[in-house]
This record gives sequence, C-alpha cells and structure tokens, in this order.
Amino acid sequence: MQITLAPIPFYWPKETVFQFYKQAAEWPVDRICLGETICSKRRELRNEDWLNLAEQLSDAGKEVVMSTLALVEAESELKAIKSLCKDSDYLIEANDLAAAEYCFQQQKTFIGGPYLNLYNIESLKQLQADGMSHWTLPVELGQQPLQRLLTEINQHQLPLRTEVMVHGYLPLALSARCFTARAHEREKDACKKICIDYPTGIAVDNREQQRLFNLNGIQTQSGLILDLLDQVTTLDEMGVDSIRISPSQIDMEGIVTAYAQAIAGNTGLQTPNSSAPYCNGYWHGKEGMAHF
Repeated sequence: MQITLAPIPFYWPKETVFQFYKQAAEWPVDRICLGETICSKRRELRNEDWLNLAEQLSDAGKEVVMSTLALVEAESELKAIKSLCKDSDYLIEANDLAAAEYCFQQQKTFIGGPYLNLYNIESLKQLQADGMSHWTLPVELGQQPLQRLLTEINQHQLPLRTEVMVHGYLPLALSARCFTARAHEREKDACKKICIDYPTGIAVDNREQQRLFNLNGIQTQSGLILDLLDQVTTLDEMGVDSIRISPSQIDMEGIVTAYAQAIAGNTGLQTPNSSAPYCNGYWHGKEGMAHF
C-alpha cells in the first residue's frame, strides 16, 4: 500500500512551501500532489515554481501529480485548467469534472480527486471509461460503503486503484464567498489574501465551546483532524491501494513516518499531535466529529 501526500490546502508563503517540499523529498511517501486546489487568487507560486518543484521531487524518486482547482468560478480558471491538462508531463488529479473532461479530450489518464464526489459504481464506470485510473473515496463515506464499492469494482472488473484519506482536516464544502475575508470584514475581491496569516485556518467553535469547523478561505473544513492510523491494516486487507495524507500543519514528518511504520506492520503506534484534536467518526458510520 502506497502513501500519497495531498496538496497543501492552506495558503503558505513561497519559501515555506519550498522548504516543506524539500523535506517531503526525504519522507517515506510514494506520490506527491502539487498545485493550488482551493483559490486561484493564491499566487505565491507561479506555474514555473510548481514545475521546478515537480522536477526536484521527481528526481528524488517521487511520483508527481498535478492537482486542479476544486471550485471553478471564472473563464480564466477554466483556461488555466485546460492548459494544465493539455501541456502537463505529469499525471493530473482532477478535482472538478471540467478537468476530467479536458483530460478525456486529450486522451490522458487522470486521477479522480476527493472533490469529484464519486459515490456509486455507475459514476466510477463512466469516469474509468473516460480515462480515470485512480479514484478517491469521499471523506464522509466509511468502511461499509467502501467495502460495497470495492466489491462492485471487482464484480465489474474495473481497472481502478482506490485511495482513502487517512489524515488531515476533512474538506466539507466550498463556497463562492470567502469566509476568511468575511472574518476581517473584507469583500472577497478585496481580501488582500488575508488567509496567508492563518497557516492552519481559522478554528470555529459552537456555542458549547466544541470545535466544529475550520475556515480556509472559501473552504469549510472539519474542526477536528481525521486520523485513521489504527485502520491502516484494515485498509490494506480491504484492498485499498494507497492512503492519502493531507498536510494539517507545516511539520508533517512525524505523522507521515507513523503511517509508513503502520504500513510496514508496526503495531501500537500513536499519531503525533497536530494542530487540532483527532476524529474518525465517518469511518465508523457515525457523526464525523466523533472519535472511537
């Protein structure tokens, strides 16, 4: 079973991103996804910077994947996605059906990212026929729905590889409005990219002082961080091909190492602390913020 390092969901300074991936080149991960998936206004890195990072990581022996925006709101964003799908020498992770369509038009294989919302075998069959080689389980589905889908994939003999997110803030929703800008009483068009001041988002508690959400620009994330370290063996036995780790903080080495050790068969491991407490409710068919 492989480890995928998902794109950085937050807006970090350019040098922080460079340093993060310099370290990631030494981590026990097999695949690294690069690119901005949340907001096209986040432009600390230019296309040239992403391509330079891709080359460096590829030289370090990592499989590099270029990830696309999850919410497309403008013609300029569509054009950028189309250009990426057409010109990229790296595998594309499509987080919007427009990206999947552009890859299909170019007859290129692509990965179905976590934002495609693939809940049933008919969707998987259609996108596999269009060139999808991997798919990612929607984060709100748990063990039982995954087992059903894996069984149906085998019954239909679909050549699909399955990926499951095991660590990170859960991506719950995307909006045309920017919550981080609103928190500072700014319009989205005049946000001044304020989210760069929040490297792990803005925590939101409910009236009972329970952590409920995490605001990341236009994205609403879970307030707690998913952790399925104790389920790695189960995922492997179910036939999952790769586990997905989404950066929840700048220092991810200890967390990545713990998952690599779990894949290697080590038991009794504990995930190092991150920027928020952990949850795993969705996996067990319960409310997502629960922890078992």
